[in-house]
Amino acid sequence: MAVIEKKINFDNYDLTSLFGANDSFIRLIESKFSSMILARGGNITLRGEENEVANIEKIFREMAFTLNTSKTLKEQDVRMIIELTETGRQGRGADDTEAIVLYTRDDLIKAKTPGQANYLKSAQSNDICFAIGPAGTGKTYLAVALAVAAFKKGRIRKIILTRPAVEAGERLGFLPGDLRDKIDPYLRPLYDALEDMLPPERLKSAIDKGEIEIVPLAYMRGRTLNRAFIILDEAQNTTEIQMKMFLTRIGVESKAIITGDVTQIDLPNKQTSGLVKAQEILQNIDGIGFVYFEKSDVVRHRLVKDIIDAYEKFYETK
Repeated sequence: MAVIEKKINFDNYDLTSLFGANDSFIRLIESKFSSMILARGGNITLRGEENEVANIEKIFREMAFTLNTSKTLKEQDVRMIIELTETGRQGRGADDTEAIVLYTRDDLIKAKTPGQANYLKSAQSNDICFAIGPAGTGKTYLAVALAVAAFKKGRIRKIILTRPAVEAGERLGFLPGDLRDKIDPYLRPLYDALEDMLPPERLKSAIDKGEIEIVPLAYMRGRTLNRAFIILDEAQNTTEIQMKMFLTRIGVESKAIITGDVTQIDLPNKQTSGLVKAQEILQNIDGIGFVYFEKSDVVRHRLVKDIIDAYEKFYETK
């Protein structure tokens, strides 16, 4: 493979923070690759095989992004970024089911079960992906991770997270407080996932700028969403009309993930779940994928699987 040379400029960054004290982060990267890395001022020169140089450039770009968003860069961050890139280098393409989606300060986000691996593959290869299965299988968390990863890479302009606020009748008017006070209890799980993946300042900035929206499903009506990553959570609690409304909001260059558990339907008056109906109507449309999780895909506390088993056995005997 041809040897190439690539220059990158980081004059706009605090070089001690970016490269580490006495260039320690550069030395760490050099220890993992065979390419030469030369630092002069804010300029980095890479010389080596084309694929390896491309991976090292990705590492430096990701380090710069981390420093810019969280205002700090630690050795553990650099090691995590290197591991992410090395995983991709070892024969795993961008759509590989084992590929890491995103990293946080504490952990790498990647498929932990066959069901999750299938989920990532379907979500990456379809514009609309339905993820259906029991609690604790990572449906929502991985969906948010995919959205944040796409946002960071500039593939989309906006992330929209929505849930049907069934307990509030989707009207919300009788609850005290402003809109945020009214809907926060229903949308808190989505905030929790985002807070794992973005520094607090970056998350607040994105919400303030409208780059990330977290809204109840009732507020989606009448919109057309272009270049957006849209997640509909707890979709088993949508009506047929709500599901159709949501799916027809999707515009050009957008992706959508719909998650739900058809055993946990809370709709009043025995209404048909929009998620249940969508499985019947949309199964054979190209570009729409359906992924089904099993109890074996549960990645929460070990007791979650036992609880699911116990409930299933109890009702089987009734």
